[in-house]
Amino acid sequence: MTVVVSKEIAASPDVVWSMVSDLTRMGEWSPENNGGEWVKGATGPAVGARFKGRNSNGKKSWSTTVQVNGFDPPRRISFALMVGPSAWCDWVWEVAPSATGTLVTHSWIDRRGRFANWLGGKVSGVTDRAAHNRANMERTLEALAGAVRGS
Repeated sequence: MTVVVSKEIAASPDVVWSMVSDLTRMGEWSPENNGGEWVKGATGPAVGARFKGRNSNGKKSWSTTVQVNGFDPPRRISFALMVGPSAWCDWVWEVAPSATGTLVTHSWIDRRGRFANWLGGKVSGVTDRAAHNRANMERTLEALAGAVRGS
């Protein structure tokens, strides 16, 4: 399962890239992520770097660890949600110049099996993760666009 959303943002790709590649700021735009910090000696995005995020949905809250698995500045960053040695999903941000500024594409690639899907639902309170993520990803892009306008 893959969910992809895109939005044109009236800002330079460099401005948008600086925002989406700074995982510590994701909580400013995401309705589910509440921010986080780089861990295990990492200080920023690079392939292999790990980040511990904090998330919430209603009364449910949980933390996740992601590992950067692709980093091609200033175009693409991807990271895998890690549960032990397993990657449950990938999150991808892509930034490209457009006629009006920047085309931002945000993707979620589900790699969970049946048990992981069930467990994720119990932890997060979300039974249809794809639909939930699509709505949240669209809200995140809207909030990102608003933050760019306000800066």
